[in-house]
Amino acid sequence: MGKVAVVMGSTSDLPVMQDAIDILEGFDIEVEVDIVSAHRTPEKLFDFSKTAHEKGIQVIIAGAGGAAHLPGMVASMSPLPVIGVPVKSRNSIDGWDSVLSILQMPGGVPVATVALDGAKNAGILAAQIIGASDKCVLDKILVYKEGLKQKVIDGAKSVKK
Repeated sequence: MGKVAVVMGSTSDLPVMQDAIDILEGFDIEVEVDIVSAHRTPEKLFDFSKTAHEKGIQVIIAGAGGAAHLPGMVASMSPLPVIGVPVKSRNSIDGWDSVLSILQMPGGVPVATVALDGAKNAGILAAQIIGASDKCVLDKILVYKEGLKQKVIDGAKSVKK
């Protein structure tokens, strides 16, 4: 039913990246989670990036803080769509360093970038990419979107009381 890799630069990114994992598991999409540091384990980064598509992975979500090179480096070596999650880390100025490091990719090396700490949206986007060719996932996304709509409608009713 689809397979997404969720990678991050260190375990300190996991609290943010857990939102992507939870969303994907909610859509019954298989999730492979790993720590892959662009700066501390470059060999592992190269191996992961070059072979992910051979392991059945369809989309990669890469979260990183600070210099945030992980998503771009993965995208430079993988033929798969990469979604970057800028993580506001403790060594970050204000999070903009991570956002811009992931957002400002050169032509030919795209990384879809979500908001700072926006792993939930990264998970939804990955599911939507898979759902474009998998009707079961698409149907779950439609139900999820209807649930979002219903929350707003219910909230509006409660405000009007």
